[in-house]
Amino acid sequence: MTHHSQQDYAAFLMRLSLGGILLAHGLLKVFVFSIPGTVGYFASLGLPAIFAHLTIFGEIVGGVAILLGLYTRLAALLSLPILLGAFWAHAGNGWVFSSEGGGWEFPLLLVIVSIAVALLGSGAFALRKFPLLDGFLPKVLHA
Repeated sequence: MTHHSQQDYAAFLMRLSLGGILLAHGLLKVFVFSIPGTVGYFASLGLPAIFAHLTIFGEIVGGVAILLGLYTRLAALLSLPILLGAFWAHAGNGWVFSSEGGGWEFPLLLVIVSIAVALLGSGAFALRKFPLLDGFLPKVLHA
């Protein structure tokens, strides 16, 4: 039986929070806003369509990886450009996320949570990694 520390459980809760939010936002872009709607929103911000597709892909795949605890540190680091982009997109709408268009407080929180997850690693109950990929990544990104 594996013994987990309080830090392992805290990292697990942070991992579930970040992964769940990323996955939910990716699925929101597919099933509620629709992919064409998301592409249109990105276009209204002056961003190319590929950014919308990469964001959806990153949120869904990254969210699942983080939820499962697969290369958690790497997935959290790779989510940073998406989350910094969300912060940028909402920065002009004021502080509170309940403002029209959503403010910057929630995206900034997600940036901080992503950094915390990257620092803490997977925590308890994680699948961790795929042995075939381990040779291609620095050891610090394995957890």
